Amino acid sequence: MKLKRLFPCIRWAAEYNKNIFISDMIAAVIVTIMLIPQSLAYALLAGLPAQVGLYASILPLIAYAIFGTSKTLSVGPVAVASLMTAAAIQNIAAEQAVNPIDAAIIIAFLSGLFLVLLGIFRFGFLANFLSHPVVSGFITASGIIIALSQIKHILGIASHGDNLLELLHSLFLHINDVNLPTLVLGSVALIFLFWAKVWMKGFLIRLSVPEAAAALLVKTAPVFIIVLTTVAAFTMDLATVGLVLVGNIPAGLPKLALPDINLSLWKELLIPAMLISIIGYVESVSVGKTLAAKRKQQIDPDQELIGLGAANIASSISGGFPVTGGFSRSVVNFDAGAETPAASFYTAIGIAIATVSLTGLLAYLPKATLAATIIVAVLGLVDFAILKRAWQYSVSDFIAVAITILTTLFLGVEIGVVCGIVASVCLHLYKTSKPHIAEVGEIAGTEHFRNIKRHKVHTHPAILSLRIDESLYFANAAFLENKILEKIATRKQLKHIVLMCTAINEIDLSALEMLESINQRLKEFNISFNLSEVKGPLMDALKRTNFLNDLNGQVFLSQHAAIKTIEEDELRESQNHPDFNDFQI
Repeated sequence: MKLKRLFPCIRWAAEYNKNIFISDMIAAVIVTIMLIPQSLAYALLAGLPAQVGLYASILPLIAYAIFGTSKTLSVGPVAVASLMTAAAIQNIAAEQAVNPIDAAIIIAFLSGLFLVLLGIFRFGFLANFLSHPVVSGFITASGIIIALSQIKHILGIASHGDNLLELLHSLFLHINDVNLPTLVLGSVALIFLFWAKVWMKGFLIRLSVPEAAAALLVKTAPVFIIVLTTVAAFTMDLATVGLVLVGNIPAGLPKLALPDINLSLWKELLIPAMLISIIGYVESVSVGKTLAAKRKQQIDPDQELIGLGAANIASSISGGFPVTGGFSRSVVNFDAGAETPAASFYTAIGIAIATVSLTGLLAYLPKATLAATIIVAVLGLVDFAILKRAWQYSVSDFIAVAITILTTLFLGVEIGVVCGIVASVCLHLYKTSKPHIAEVGEIAGTEHFRNIKRHKVHTHPAILSLRIDESLYFANAAFLENKILEKIATRKQLKHIVLMCTAINEIDLSALEMLESINQRLKEFNISFNLSEVKGPLMDALKRTNFLNDLNGQVFLSQHAAIKTIEEDELRESQNHPDFNDFQI
């Protein structure tokens, strides 16, 4: 079983047959056609030669097919990881006179090593601390920056910048240098791709093309415009009028080699590599889970860390840059009928064949066309609606998303992702530091207890029933203590407190010390401190301490039993003391 867990490919390989092979091969052909231009475009986005994108689309796919658990996830270069790679290598390459390719290779290696280590120690749960709204905010801002960074290729001008202000300022300074042929070709490519994305499917369906086929043709639309503009650039010799082409791409497969050992450089690139790993993993797992759910399958988040880590290490030793699971490619792979990760293996073979035999044809590919494909692809990632949804549902979520978007736009992607992570953690701590604490009472004729502010319930002036809807730990211990002390100060007749523990899964040492302090203080006030509905694992933990022995009250199986017992005690006391007039229900 351990071998199958480490190598998930053993499971699906044992059931492989001819029908699955045909389905995987069809999906591989379609994804290969889509991945070739994408890999070239994202390499240029990362500030690297075009062939590096092809290198990052061969061995990584094979490595993920061996170690990954998603049957349809397509690994390779993606927009956000490429942008983050560009931001990381630009400053390092300038400061230390390092070849950008070498820096990208090291980042891929460090990213892969980091992910594999997290997977070995089963730290996949850490991705849950990066909230989905924050990730959406980061991807939205990154999409805007990526689109703006590609405008220079559409206009045929030089510009630079890592954030919104720098990019806009640079474009403004060079606006008079616009190259007209580049602008025309880039605009045509943009218009076609936007048309294909919005209207092409309906157009094809009206021409009696089956809906499934029309959907796949829309996904591969970039290939059509790439072929057309490449042919135009070659036949009309557009390079002579200023159109910038991809240029000669070295033919042949990449040479396998470990990255150079340069400890100072590795130290500089470690943090960017970790950030790229985290964002890439979250994006990849989200896509993998979504597609797996459609087929009633599951993925293993911890094994996914190993799979993506292996893919990045494979990219590094084959001259590539950081990779992760891409949403658009994975959806195409899924829709095309891929049954197993073998489809990615076949795709890698297709990319390898293209790297050996088609690079000469790609030399005439205009960079403006690649820029257009990137712009259309990343604008689909922009989701400002997340701000509205967050505002309507939770102000704290809105603040976290807004901070992430603004810092990414105006300070750059690295600072943006750090702020996103910090915002996610702070948001979690803020929410759990002030847990919902409700005073509850019993609904007549039932054994159910509900919030006294929301329901008509029975209460007793001598009894305070509190329900805390959160585990207790160091950040919220004082909040509960203050809430109880406030109630004591305003309830002069109070003689019993019952803490309803249905939502408490854990109590850390700080919270335990707080409960001990409350218990001692209530004892001084002659107020009993009782617990109800304590979960088994939590009760086991409490039994290992002296808390239950010192408890100034009892532990009840249910809230109903607690209130019934205490009320009966109060009734007996009132009967023994005729002047006792406080009993009410």
